[in-house]
Amino acid sequence: MIRHFGNKLGLAWWAKIETKQPNTTYWYGPFITKRSLKANMSSFIKDLSDEGSTNIKHSFVRCKKEEPLTV
Repeated sequence: MIRHFGNKLGLAWWAKIETKQPNTTYWYGPFITKRSLKANMSSFIKDLSDEGSTNIKHSFVRCKKEEPLTV
């Protein structure tokens, strides 16, 4: 509930993850703190890598994000 509210206000933290194979942008979040986002990133990156994604790059963004979360 707090994450949803924080996202609506544009205060939530998201990770923008871009891969080349497939050529996709994923949004991972929302998180209340940047610290909690960083703590959870490794499992998400591992899942992408296990699925065959390559050249995985990410950045942390504080914003309001809605669907679609995969582009």
